[in-house]
Amino acid sequence: MVPGPPPDRCWGQWVRLALGPASALGFARFAYGLLVPAMRSELHWNLAQAGTLTTANSLGYLLGAVVAAPVARVLGIAVTFRLGMVLTAAALAVNAATGRGYAALLLTRLVAGVAGALVFITAGVIASRAAARARSAAPLTICFAGAGLGIAISGAVLPPLLGHHPGRWPLGWGVLAAAAGLATIISWTAAEGGREDGREDGTAGAVIHFRSVAQLWPVALAYLLFAAGYIAYITFLSAYLADHRAGVGQVALTWALLGFAAVAAPALWSRPISAWPGARALAALLAGLSAASALALVTTAPAAVAGSAIGYGVTFLGVPAAVTALNRAAVAPGDWTGALAAFTVVFAVGQTAGPYLAGALADRYGTGATLAWTAALCGAGAVISAAIRPPATASLERD
Repeated sequence: MVPGPPPDRCWGQWVRLALGPASALGFARFAYGLLVPAMRSELHWNLAQAGTLTTANSLGYLLGAVVAAPVARVLGIAVTFRLGMVLTAAALAVNAATGRGYAALLLTRLVAGVAGALVFITAGVIASRAAARARSAAPLTICFAGAGLGIAISGAVLPPLLGHHPGRWPLGWGVLAAAAGLATIISWTAAEGGREDGREDGTAGAVIHFRSVAQLWPVALAYLLFAAGYIAYITFLSAYLADHRAGVGQVALTWALLGFAAVAAPALWSRPISAWPGARALAALLAGLSAASALALVTTAPAAVAGSAIGYGVTFLGVPAAVTALNRAAVAPGDWTGALAAFTVVFAVGQTAGPYLAGALADRYGTGATLAWTAALCGAGAVISAAIRPPATASLERD
């Protein structure tokens, strides 16, 4: 038996791999929420229009999920990961240069979504293989928590940059593009090592396996509700704080706390995701996410908003890790790419509808409706997940 790489090298690879979600999710998707107040103010958007940009990004993510498996079959996992990273940085750079044309912004957000799906799915496959070798969910939770680093960096940089000058928002996109480019360089070799470099490890026949969605339909339904719900909070959080006259310092602190809580999430959730039976970890994550979203509705006192951000950050990125782990236990290794792609399609469908619907609701009832939307949908997902019995999940495992 050929020995694996030493533990320190493994941890280095997992951390560098986490820069994929940091770029594809933290910079290219979630950081948009920090730009919403400035863009909304200068461009005179309503919240439904602001949400539609996230919908465009999510639609691109859906398209990317559909093509991820065939692209990986042709190019291999490593090259597909790198391609997604390069396209993500390029899309952000173009986004900074598109000016104020709404159609152009929609197109660049769509392209960023396609690239983000390529990164997220291939990073999930690489982390799944690492988790199988390590017999631990740590590679998965570390990988997905990389988005938290992207959020924290965005929260530290963008609010002071924008300040009271909403016209600076194109520069904000430029800063995000530069950060994504740096993440691409550092993570370039994260997909190397062992079978991840080749096309002979099951990706040759990879297709989108919707059969896994049918087998794990309660998990898929909970994931759909999560996707439609969680995105509203992080898209409209800054707008909600702006409506309640939060200062630049509070906005920056709130996002930094959210991001660093997401980075710390692996320490809390690696063991539960690995050891808890059935979908119990998924149910706990969704319940915590629902409670965190509701907390900021009770009061906008800084302590409550900070607690809400921390609770949200420490749970929301654990949900994809938990769903990926459930997939990894239920399907053959050669089908992981296709199964993850199928669940990413489910995720993208919910994430595409959520921002526009929540934004339209907020235009009528106020920005607090977006937080209520997150709390309600994630709460429903928690109830569904809690009803999944361990024997039912175990019966899905391959013979």
